[in-house]
Amino acid sequence: MVYGCEAMVPIEVGTRSFRRDNYDSEANELNNRLYLNMIEETREDVQIRIAVYQQMTAWQYNSKVRDRTFKVGDLVLRRVMENTKVVSHGIFGANWEGPYKIKSVLWEGTYHLNDMQVKLISRA
Repeated sequence: MVYGCEAMVPIEVGTRSFRRDNYDSEANELNNRLYLNMIEETREDVQIRIAVYQQMTAWQYNSKVRDRTFKVGDLVLRRVMENTKVVSHGIFGANWEGPYKIKSVLWEGTYHLNDMQVKLISRA
């Protein structure tokens, strides 16, 4: 038994669609030109929305962050950075090290530290 070519055509190819039946190349070209004329306005709208989003995100973050200032003599912990982490500890390594005593304040948020044996820590 031999099948004709019509039996081998996928159903999606053989069906008709409203978009394909009513395609008008001139109207399509006109719409493309209109969209090209409006692209700068669309880009400006997107930039405004991005700026609003960034401002709202910054406002929400800043509303929850509390400034902490430390004085000379306070005991603090120092965050362990990637270059000072002990590799053999893996993900179970400590995130903080210390305690350290604040020796002097360079500027807000930056301090010279001493360890508990009064030895100066090299980096602020």
